[in-house]
Amino acid sequence: MAIKIVMMAVFFGIMIMVGFIHRRQAKDVEGFVLGGRGVGPWLTAFAYGTSYFSAVVFVGYAGQFGWKYGIATTWAGIGNAILGSLLAWVVLGRRTRVMTQHLDSKTMPDFFEKRFGSRSLKVAASVITFVFLIPYTASLYNGLSRLFGMAFNIDYTICVIAMAVLTGIYVIAGGYMATAVNDFIQGIVMLFGITAVIVAVLQGKGGFMSALTGLSNVTDPTVSNMPGAFNSFFGPDPINLLGVVILTSLGTWGLPQMVQKFYAIKSERSIRPGTVISTIFALVVAGGCYFLGGFGRLFSDQIDIAASGFDSVIPTMLSGLPDILIGLVVILVLSASMSTLSSLVLTSSSTITLDLVNGGKKKMKEKSQVLLMRILIVVFIAISVVIAIIQYKTNVTFIAQLMGVSWGALAGAFLAPFLYGLFWKRTTAAACWVNFIFSVVFMLANIFAKSYFPVLLQSPINAGAFCMIVGLGIVPLVSVFTPRPKKDLLTSVFAPFVKKKE
Repeated sequence: MAIKIVMMAVFFGIMIMVGFIHRRQAKDVEGFVLGGRGVGPWLTAFAYGTSYFSAVVFVGYAGQFGWKYGIATTWAGIGNAILGSLLAWVVLGRRTRVMTQHLDSKTMPDFFEKRFGSRSLKVAASVITFVFLIPYTASLYNGLSRLFGMAFNIDYTICVIAMAVLTGIYVIAGGYMATAVNDFIQGIVMLFGITAVIVAVLQGKGGFMSALTGLSNVTDPTVSNMPGAFNSFFGPDPINLLGVVILTSLGTWGLPQMVQKFYAIKSERSIRPGTVISTIFALVVAGGCYFLGGFGRLFSDQIDIAASGFDSVIPTMLSGLPDILIGLVVILVLSASMSTLSSLVLTSSSTITLDLVNGGKKKMKEKSQVLLMRILIVVFIAISVVIAIIQYKTNVTFIAQLMGVSWGALAGAFLAPFLYGLFWKRTTAAACWVNFIFSVVFMLANIFAKSYFPVLLQSPINAGAFCMIVGLGIVPLVSVFTPRPKKDLLTSVFAPFVKKKE
């Protein structure tokens, strides 16, 4: 216990110290929100990766999907690395950095206004961002509850409040730059932590080959009658597994807190090294998490899924580890959750301040904007804490469901408009509106009228993936049948990409 407490104290001390070290860089809006657009490739890549993977992935997704699909769930981690990181950086990185700097856009809603010449579009995007980031943020805390209970026997409410307060301190003090530096530190913890945990868990089952053999002997007629289903290449349910891969991989292309990392990167030359670093990080962390979760059924004699749910799978797998490794796991999950939480609250507070409050005719002073963002960070964290505690006490839903709804609505609404808006001049504001409405209504209907959906789309995971894919068709279709954007607007927006004649 002493070892675990010392490790935690050192970890929290470093996080807070970094926040106060970088407080001078958070005095104006651009410094607080984007680190002055001077963040290098290493910090940006780690900020991207640590914002991507949280306790939701390590505890919620790895446990649930590892149990359902066995070792094949590793495909989700591979998809996260290739589609969610590599291709996201290659396709979006440079274009996003250049266009947002040219438009002086600091948030995704602000991009929509300046790209399409529509303030109402910015307001709608701001509301969607704020509303649907809350369930995602609330889901981050849930992944910590069982791990803290296992390691320290501390009440869940205390864990949630402590994590929220400590994250709030360094984000409020140092803004984006403090978040980026802490993300780098937390990312290193995640890389070493997940590697050590995988080795320890597999050694406890006799090594990799022995664990794989044990998995081949696991049967569950309610899932599949296929022999060796849980150690097969595509698992017992490849269709639903594909939905997980699409949601968790393609979703990053439309999430405001992810795309905003490209706004802050130092230069176009930083994109290439950032791409490599981010992809390797995702392959190790996400691939490792899902790979570990794939062996969850080897512990089925210790887990009662009906009573304790899928969120108990990973904590049960780790409960037999030595104290120092359990301490490392707790810090690993804290790192993953705090990095994502800091990114979410910074995105939400900046969106409300810059796009709603300061978006009117009367502009606020720089200091007032920064102060308001700091206040809103406190408000946003408080709301998410309350929701997380209520959700835990009433057992409303699982981690994966909360995240699925949030990712589905946000990425479904923003992915296609943002992607087409970057590259295709013909994209219209009307197409953005149709896609916004479709995705939000569809995901809300999935919550409140799930029984009316086809069986495949009753899962919020599949519903979110469906919104993203359909959106890629909605935006060009509606754009073709609606009035073209004004020529002078397009000339201004795409000016950086026009080759000058010699």
